[in-house]
Amino acid sequence: MSRRKLAEAMPASVKKLRCAVYTRKSTDEGLEKEFNTFDAQREACEAYVASQRAEGWVLVRDRYDDGGFSGGTLERPALRRMLADIEQGLIDVIVVYKIDRLSRSLMDFAKLVETFEAHRVTFVSVTQSFNTTTSMGRLTLNILLSFAQFEREVIGERIRDKFAASRARGMWMGGKVPLGYEVRDRKLVVNEVEAARVRRVFEYFAESGSGVETARQLRAEGLTSKSDRPLDKGDIYKLLHNRTYVGEASHKGKVYPGEHQAIVPRDLWDRVHAVLRVSPRIRAGQNRQHAPALLRGLIFGVDGRALSPTHSRKNGRLYRYYVAQRVLKGDAAGDASIVRRVSAAEIEAAVVDQVRALLRQPEVVVGTWRAARAEAPEITENEVREALLRLDPLWGELFPAEQARIVRALVERVVAGPAGADIRLRVEGLAGLVRDLTAIAPDALRPVA
Repeated sequence: MSRRKLAEAMPASVKKLRCAVYTRKSTDEGLEKEFNTFDAQREACEAYVASQRAEGWVLVRDRYDDGGFSGGTLERPALRRMLADIEQGLIDVIVVYKIDRLSRSLMDFAKLVETFEAHRVTFVSVTQSFNTTTSMGRLTLNILLSFAQFEREVIGERIRDKFAASRARGMWMGGKVPLGYEVRDRKLVVNEVEAARVRRVFEYFAESGSGVETARQLRAEGLTSKSDRPLDKGDIYKLLHNRTYVGEASHKGKVYPGEHQAIVPRDLWDRVHAVLRVSPRIRAGQNRQHAPALLRGLIFGVDGRALSPTHSRKNGRLYRYYVAQRVLKGDAAGDASIVRRVSAAEIEAAVVDQVRALLRQPEVVVGTWRAARAEAPEITENEVREALLRLDPLWGELFPAEQARIVRALVERVVAGPAGADIRLRVEGLAGLVRDLTAIAPDALRPVA
């Protein structure tokens, strides 16, 4: 019977109740069939509405079907559209095949029932025959929803248990594929080209003990991530802690032998992690003690000869100096025009102070910006200024090789004489400085939030 004939057959005294049928399926599998689960749910619901025609029930024209959406969330397009129609007063009765088609969460369903009651909308399940306008209907609803939520939680526990068991067997369970591997037949297979990159990361870090220095070396060789993005310090530390590279699988703090082939030899992994167990500050201090002099090849006396770095120990303490060549050769006796030796700590601190002040100068900011635009045309002058300002407090955390690189880019010459030191700076090394800033702090060229 058509809707028009059905409406004509109703007694005039019966109030018309507009009924909306809601259907849902957790996956979109099989929805392309001519007669699918939506059709089956809807056929049962329409038959129920037809059985209530004497009570004034009529179907609304709109269809509310959600395919591929879980009942554990309310973020479903057809459901949101139906709720909007309820708020506009277009629906009087919600009809579903089973309660869990509308929601599997007791908390979510409580919210839906509040919305229904606020707009005087009745909820009916055709296979569980109850009405939410009665106290018995609400009690039955809560009981059924409790079982639906229990079933959902049990299914979740089964999935988690299966996942844990699979990980314990060393199986690959999906996710982001690590650099050095690719997935074939749901298994990790070594990608030899990328695997060589991974080993280089471990080798560089084992030698330098510095994530920043490792990033710089990788950048110099053009070694990148799987997406061809330069590897920064954060990427390197994540990579160094990934036990996949030694042929293992980890799950919730437990480690199991993996089904895949290792990329990194165990002895190299152990050497790297012996370094990682040492505090970064301690590692930086240790490297600093054995590092070459910061001003080697840059500091000269008034006679034009270079001052050579040297050191001595007293009571277990290291003292570093820059000494004039004539002193080393023993022919500086009686010559007051030369500086015999300079405290390395004092002269290096003076030069570093000059360099750090230079980084704040407007002309250096502009020059750095112009140089940076050659590689990053979209970068702004303000972003470069923020990058240089960030380098200032970071200076003390840099490894000696990183400090020396910046000093050599901006210091032309240091002349030490009886009256003090003449520090000559240059800005020709700005392009190189930009590259160093990118290697030292990949986020340095981003504005401060």
